[in-house]
Amino acid sequence: MNGMEKIAQRIQGDAQKELDQLEAETRRQAEELLAQTRAQAGQEREAILARGKKAAAERQERLESAAQMEKRKLTLAAKQEILDQVFDRALEKLCALPEEELIPMLSRLAAQASASGKEQVIFSKRDRARLGKQVVLGANEILAQKNAGALPGSIGESKMGAFINKIVGVGAQLTLSQDTRNIQGGLILSDGEIEMNCTFETLVRLQREQLEREVARTLFENE
Repeated sequence: MNGMEKIAQRIQGDAQKELDQLEAETRRQAEELLAQTRAQAGQEREAILARGKKAAAERQERLESAAQMEKRKLTLAAKQEILDQVFDRALEKLCALPEEELIPMLSRLAAQASASGKEQVIFSKRDRARLGKQVVLGANEILAQKNAGALPGSIGESKMGAFINKIVGVGAQLTLSQDTRNIQGGLILSDGEIEMNCTFETLVRLQREQLEREVARTLFENE
């Protein structure tokens, strides 16, 4: 082997050595890049899973909260319906009272609500026909007794007391109105433009405002 061949062989050996080193370095860098890529992919995968779990938990929490709110709304609506039925039933019972109970009750109601003793008493069409006159008569009797009792001694119970009441314009002068109203029960006292609403619907509504919380406690105390 001459000198040129030796030189060429040495150059070829050096080149192969460099190629081997380059290949080894390339392989090492590729493996490092692959490892980094796998690690990054794993991290991203864990991050995606964590975000998914968090979103799922938040969605579940929102759904549970919405379900609880809907449950409370439905429960409240059911309780309100029960209370409506309770007070509607009370109104029905009032309107269905027999006349022997209804007439004295309405007479007392009219007498207590009267401010001047001269109002007109308005009923529903049905009640005006069946008990209007008796209620007005009963209310006037109550007012007359009340006014007579306001006079000193036995004067109030005498004819003189009744005469004095008549003279001074203080007495029992309720009259049965020709008008009727579309009401379920009770009565209305009318004095010109002033009216006193004593209908059963209004009385039950006013009582409901005062008693609803107590009634609710009684009905739902075990819940």
